[in-house]
Amino acid sequence: MLQGHFGSAGASIEYGAAGCLFPVDELDATVLQYRDAQLALDDVDGSHVIVVAPTSLATSYFLTQHALTAIRVDSLSTAVRDQLATALDARLDTFELVQIGKWNSSSLNHSLAEFTNA
Repeated sequence: MLQGHFGSAGASIEYGAAGCLFPVDELDATVLQYRDAQLALDDVDGSHVIVVAPTSLATSYFLTQHALTAIRVDSLSTAVRDQLATALDARLDTFELVQIGKWNSSSLNHSLAEFTNA
């Protein structure tokens, strides 16, 4: 199973080009985190999501440790939207959300006993 919209995202933007989104707590935009972000992402087709992608091992670690975050593109300031539009190959107005952080996926709860050769 794909991890959220990482496999179906309409576009990705490199971490360095997405610097205008950090820190997310200081953005003047609609920022959803944790379960709220997951619910918002569940309601949007992956082709309408921009994923912030790592550019190095350090940025990969940072992004996987970052709380799942969904930012509504239409709520971003004009300056931030312009910076993102410059970094994208597609028109920004075709996207609904920017996803930062890892997707929380459901997984089966296995017992350690299942993995032994008893």
